Parts: sequence; C-alpha cells; structure tokens
Amino acid sequence: MSFIQIKRKTKTENRYSQKMGRLITQVTYIQKYCLGLPVQTIHKYRKTYYGKVKSCSDCILEA
Repeated sequence: MSFIQIKRKTKTENRYSQKMGRLITQVTYIQKYCLGLPVQTIHKYRKTYYGKVKSCSDCILEA
C-alpha cells in the first residue's frame, strides 16, 4: 500500500465565461492524497463541446 496517491475526480459545475455566459460543464480535478486524505489539487480542467481541453483559470466560478 502506498502512502501517496494521485486520483482524478469529475463533477458537474456551473461556470461563467464572458463570451458564452453561464454554462454547465464537467470539471476534472487531479488531486494528491496522503493516507486517503486530499492534500493538494494539482490541476483542474474542463472539456469543451468540441473536445478541446481547457484550463479552468479562464472561467470564473458562478456564485
């Protein structure tokens, strides 16, 4: 059993971009776990309708 693991988790979120407005998209989080507890989020990205992979830094979370 290893102490450090890397896991991917996908969930649906509301996002807002200035060009498209409100959009509901699937966001994938890559997280580092130590002894089963999440320690750090390494990267998060989303897939567009056309299959492109974009970073979540260009969209703002909707409040």
